[in-house]
Amino acid sequence: MRLYLINPFNPLVSLLNVKASRWNHYRVWKPLGLLVLAALTPPEWEITVIDENLGLRDYAAMPKPDLVGITAFTSQANRAYELAAQFRQRGVSVVMGGIHASTCCAEAIEHVDSVVTGEAESVWANVLGDVQHGRLQPIYAGEHVDLADVPPARHDLLNEGYAFGSIQTTRGCPLDCSFCSVSAFNGKQYRHRPIDNVIREMRSIREKRVLVVDDNLIGTSRSHIARAKDLFRAMIDAHLDKQWIAQATVNIADDEELLALAVRAGCRGVFIGFESPTAEGLAEVGKKFNLLKNRDFRASVRRIQRHNILVVGSFIMGLDADEPGIGRRIANAARSYGVDILNALFLTPLPGTRLWDRMKSENRIAAADFPRDWQYYTLGFPTAHYKHFSWARIVEEMDSCDRRFYSLWHIFRRVSNSLLRRRRPIISLVTNLSYRNNARLTRKTFDRLGLRQA
Repeated sequence: MRLYLINPFNPLVSLLNVKASRWNHYRVWKPLGLLVLAALTPPEWEITVIDENLGLRDYAAMPKPDLVGITAFTSQANRAYELAAQFRQRGVSVVMGGIHASTCCAEAIEHVDSVVTGEAESVWANVLGDVQHGRLQPIYAGEHVDLADVPPARHDLLNEGYAFGSIQTTRGCPLDCSFCSVSAFNGKQYRHRPIDNVIREMRSIREKRVLVVDDNLIGTSRSHIARAKDLFRAMIDAHLDKQWIAQATVNIADDEELLALAVRAGCRGVFIGFESPTAEGLAEVGKKFNLLKNRDFRASVRRIQRHNILVVGSFIMGLDADEPGIGRRIANAARSYGVDILNALFLTPLPGTRLWDRMKSENRIAAADFPRDWQYYTLGFPTAHYKHFSWARIVEEMDSCDRRFYSLWHIFRRVSNSLLRRRRPIISLVTNLSYRNNARLTRKTFDRLGLRQA
C-alpha cells in the first residue's frame, strides 16, 4: 500500500517559498503532524511525505498512491482542495485533517472523501484499517490523546531542505485568547509528553537548530514551570548539542533559574505574544495575563536577553481599540521594549475562535468568498472590516510599522547592540534582514492585489 502525506503550498505566503529567497530558508519548518502520523503508520505502507513549501511536484508523473492524507491550516485550505480534486479524479481516496478541516468540517467534506477532526493520532489506525478493507468513513472524530502515546516523529522522511528541525513537547493552552484557535483544537488543559520521549526524539533530529512548536513551552502555573525546568535539566544532561527557539509567555522573564536552565539546554530565542501596546487592546483579545502585576515589559525583555536569549515580539494590528497611528505605535513599543525582532500581524478572524464568532455575528468577515478567500487568512493580509481602518489604511499602517522597525539604521543599532553584549549578532542580523526582505515582498503582493487602493 502506498501513502502520500502532503503539506500544501500557499503561493501568497512568499516567506514559505524557500526557493524564492535565500532568507526564507531560515523561516520554514517541517510539517510535524504528518511526520507523527507517519510514525503511527504500519510498515506495510510505503510512505512519502511531501512539503510543497520546498517545491511543487508533478503528481501525475509519480506512482499512483492508495491513499492521500492532507493537512492544512486555514490559509492552505484552497490549495488542499485543489490537490484533493487532482487525486480524486485519478480514483485515489483523499483524507484531510488539521485545524481547518476540524473547524470547517462541513466545507471540507465537500472536497475530500474523509475528514479527520481533532487530534488525528487517536483515529489514524482506524482510518488506515478502513482504507485497506474498502470502508473509509466520511468523518473520524479524533479526541485529545495522552501524549505518552505519541511516538517520535519520522524526521528521517524529510531530512533535507530545512535550516530548522521541529519538535512538540506540550499541547493545549490555558490562556484562551479570543483570536487563537489552539484551545478549540488542542484544549485548554496543558498536556505534556514524557521527558524521556522528548529527549529520544531530539536525538533523532539531524538539524542542529530546532523549533519547539509548542504554543506555550513553559506554561503559566508553578507546576508547568517546574515541568519545564525538569525538561531543561534532562536536555542539559543528555548533551544534545542543539540550539532551539520556542514560544512562551512573558512570565519566562520572572524566573532566573528557568532562564539559566533554558540557555544551558540550548535556548537561543523566544517568541512572545505582546499582542497590543495598550491595556485596552490586551483586554479586547483576552490577554489579561500580560496585564498582571503592572509588568514592565522593557525590564522583562532585558532579563531574558541578559541570558543571551533573543526575543521576538509579536503584535496584532486592527483591534477595535486601535486608532490611526497604530503602526507607528507598535514599532515604537517594540523598540521601547527592546525586542530583537518584531512580528506584526493583521487581526484575522480564524474559524473556531471567539473572534470569528463575534465578527461573523457582526457581519464583519470581509474576505468571505470561500474557499477561494481562505488563501488570505495567513495573518499577513487584511480579511475583516476593521473599526477604524479601511484595508488601504491598515496596509499603510503595517507598512509604516515595518519601515520604522526594519530600517537599515535600526537593524544596525540592534545588531551592534547584540555584538557589544555578545548576544548572537549573526542570528540577529540574519533574522532582521529576513523580516525586512519579507516586508518588501509583501508590499509587492499588496500592490499586485490592489490592497493599497482597497
